[in-house]
Amino acid sequence: MILRFVVVPAIPTETGSVRSGTRFYCETAPIGFNIYDNEEKLRLKTDYQTRAEAESACLELNQERLQSMLSECESMPTL
Repeated sequence: MILRFVVVPAIPTETGSVRSGTRFYCETAPIGFNIYDNEEKLRLKTDYQTRAEAESACLELNQERLQSMLSECESMPTL
């Protein structure tokens, strides 16, 4: 089973550029980790500084999703 939410490295942000001869090089700063929603195919807006924080939040989101799916199954009428 594929989990709905997973931890991914965040996209670095541009902090400026440096010129070296005729080329410009972008300077970036790492900003931590994001949570990716496999169902919606997008990154959640929240940024986490450490992977441990992101994994903890991801685990909570996946557990909430599982609980809602189980409660939906229990509320369905049986034939």
